[in-house]
Amino acid sequence: MASKVFFGDARQARLRAEETLPMKLDRILDALHLRDRVKGETVAIKMHLGGNVGYSTVHPVFVRRVVQAVKDGGGKPFVTDHASSAMTAWQRGYTEETLGCPIYPVAGPDEKYYYVHKKEYKNVKEWGIAGMVQDASFLIDLAHVKGHPSCGFGGAFKNLALGCVIRETRSAMHDTVHYDKYWFKEKCPDAATRQKIVESCPFGALTLDKEDPEEIHIHFDNCNQCGRCLRVAPPGSLKIDPVNFASFQEAQAIATSLVLGTFEPGKMIFINLATHMTPVCDCFGFTGLPILPDVGVFGSDDIVALEQATLDVIGRHRLIEENVPASMEVHTRDGHPFQWLHGPYKNPYWVVEYGEKLGLGSREYELVDIMPLEKIERAPLSYIPADQM
Repeated sequence: MASKVFFGDARQARLRAEETLPMKLDRILDALHLRDRVKGETVAIKMHLGGNVGYSTVHPVFVRRVVQAVKDGGGKPFVTDHASSAMTAWQRGYTEETLGCPIYPVAGPDEKYYYVHKKEYKNVKEWGIAGMVQDASFLIDLAHVKGHPSCGFGGAFKNLALGCVIRETRSAMHDTVHYDKYWFKEKCPDAATRQKIVESCPFGALTLDKEDPEEIHIHFDNCNQCGRCLRVAPPGSLKIDPVNFASFQEAQAIATSLVLGTFEPGKMIFINLATHMTPVCDCFGFTGLPILPDVGVFGSDDIVALEQATLDVIGRHRLIEENVPASMEVHTRDGHPFQWLHGPYKNPYWVVEYGEKLGLGSREYELVDIMPLEKIERAPLSYIPADQM
């Protein structure tokens, strides 16, 4: 059965407040019956509060409306994120006064408040799930959509998978990309050739190991799979393999399943705000030019359907190539626009596929536009010379 995903288009037919995204968010919250569901609940509003001089995260005006809806319904809301963002959030306009509720570090200020969940996946054996989220009785996943150097795309899954675990778990999740072997030094015994392989990458994605110069490491965040290194490397010595890139996506899905598993069914909603979508994660602590047009706001009880719908709607648009930083490269125009920038093996749909396999939701959805654009009829335009006006 298809899950409903409620959608508010970023476009307006008329210059009216009710046609703007904050008001469309209100309609989505009504459609999700949020106020009716939160009475007596402790509600964790998980979002990314950014860092440094970033200003493209979810604007406080949206957060305030979510907070007020929870309070109107008799819930007790708080906003939460990892410590470094939560404890500096005031620098970017997030305060208890502006949002209407407290802001707490998700695992405490020193990231020592967490619960251990055991599940083996490649190099990850234990997952530290943040205490403030696990202790809450209701979850609102309020995510800003953007590109991501590890997986091409960051939305609802990324917001929970990396934002609701402790630092050690985040690090281990990123290291899953190195679990499957990609460098075979016995097939490249020549030091000069190894140096040429490293130098062939214009993005600094390849480095020689400091302790063992016969080993080459790939920094997968920087790799867009352009293949320049493969043209230099001896046959069989280096692989650019989808399995390495997919590992991080599957780790995200697993972490998200562990987080969501701490909540009772029906006590979670998911919201994606697809505006000012930048090339990389808000963790970078700055905001660049948007690489895609503003799309709108999405809401659902189904995280898988939400992400699928968000990606599908974004996929109708072309990358704004003139806004891509000069240090990055668009070398393919196949697949999703986020793949144009980050490469085909950073497929943004993979995390959705893994999430569905884990039983987190369905990729089948019904997109419900909560305010379809009104068609405005006009008389045919006639040209009047300026000197006759």
